[in-house]
Order: sequence, then C-alpha cells, then structure tokens
Amino acid sequence: MSNELSGLNVIVTGASSGIGRACALEFGGAGSNVLVNCFDEQEQAEHIAAAVREAGGGALALCADVADEEQVMDLFRRMTEEFGTVDLLVNNAGIQKDVDFVDMSLDDWNAVLGVNLTGQFLCAREAAREFLREDRPRPATRCLGNIINMSSVHEAIPWAGHVNYATAKGGSAMLTRTLAQELAPRGVRVNAVAPGAIKTAINEEVWSDEEGRRKMLELIPYDRIGEVEDVAAVVRWLASDASDYVIGTTLFVDGGMMLYPGFREGG
Repeated sequence: MSNELSGLNVIVTGASSGIGRACALEFGGAGSNVLVNCFDEQEQAEHIAAAVREAGGGALALCADVADEEQVMDLFRRMTEEFGTVDLLVNNAGIQKDVDFVDMSLDDWNAVLGVNLTGQFLCAREAAREFLREDRPRPATRCLGNIINMSSVHEAIPWAGHVNYATAKGGSAMLTRTLAQELAPRGVRVNAVAPGAIKTAINEEVWSDEEGRRKMLELIPYDRIGEVEDVAAVVRWLASDASDYVIGTTLFVDGGMMLYPGFREGG
C-alpha cells in the first residue's frame, strides 16, 4: 500500500467499539490523524485514541451525537482546529432497535433513522463542505476528499423484525450513489462498505452461542463469521489511491451472504 494515507486527516464516527474501532486503528497504523468519535463513551474513545497514537497516527477523541446537527458541526470544527482539515469521513455510527413491525414505536423508528441515515447525511454534508472549501490544504491523495458510508447487506436483503434498520441501510445505499453522482465532478469520491455477519458486541449473543453460530454460518457460503479487521482492510483500500477509480459503489464484505446460500442445493 502506498504512503498517501500518512498524515491523512480522518473522522471515524461510532469508533468506540467494533468496526469503527478497527477502522480507527487501521488508519492509525497507516500514520493518519484520526478523530475517534463516540456517542457518550468518552473514556473508551480516549483509550482508542491512545492506541491510534501508539500505532503511529495522531488522534483526537470526541463524543457527539451524529443525529444532532449542532454536534456534528462542532465535531468537524474541532477536527479542523486540531489537524487543519478533514480529508476522509468514515460514516460508521449506527444503532439497532429490533422490534416486530406491528409493535414498533415511532421513537424506535426515529432513533434508528436518525443515527443511521440522518447522521450519515449530516456528517457527509459537513465533510463535503470542508472538502470544497477554497483555502483548504489539499490532501496527498489523488481525490480532493473521500466519504465512505458504512452500510450493510441489509441495504439489499430484507430483514423482518428490523424494518427501521433495513430501511436506513437502503437509504444509505441511495445516499451513497446520489452523493457520488453529484460530487465526483468536483473531485470527491463517495462509496460504501456493506458488512455481513461480523463478530461485534451487538451480535455477540448469537456468534458466541453454539446453536446461534451454526445458524449464522448457514447464511455464509465462506463458512466463517467475519472479523472487524476484514471490514477495516476494505475501508483502508477505499481510502487509498489504489481504489481511486471506484466511485459510487457498495462493496459487500460478507463471506458470500449476498449469494443467497439457501439456493445452493437447487432451491
């Protein structure tokens, strides 16, 4: 991998655990300056920021609710004060509130759409504004700026009992493609990464249980549950010039989950 990521200024939202944490550490190892965003886990974010520094990058830990416009604007303001600009946004923050549709409250719906979709919009908007600022220092990468939205296989696969989550991810897919169409002529790249079953705290009760793990593996042709590092490696590639001609694409990191494994035996 080339060294254009060294000194790159990166915001990773939802970086206090799981995939976000892995992404922050991946960029730290590449020598990037990383803002480790969390919702309210400041102590945990500080630990990860310390690990980013130990890996060779710069770091700033900052809590902010990505669904809140003022907090998002302050997040970007703090990043530019600390490191001069923002070059890359990893739009990773996300939550689940799993409820059967007929029992889902408006609060359940709004909470998930607020973080998982409106949060991506707000952060992407502030990133684009910064990328296009006339007196902004230009990054070492070929593109002027880069947005990577964290989606899910459920941008394409329906998920009963999770209609708020699946709807938000479907919206994220169209957000990604539409932003790419609009911003590519101005030198800004926008893509998405869509993980499948990944070992994180949010689904630990499934993959740590023998029966739950067995059922999960039935959905994965590659016959292993993904690790957060699998996703972070793809995010790093999308951030690099090695993927410079990749625009408006969702890369599925899912061990083949999108291949409809139920049809392996002829349907």
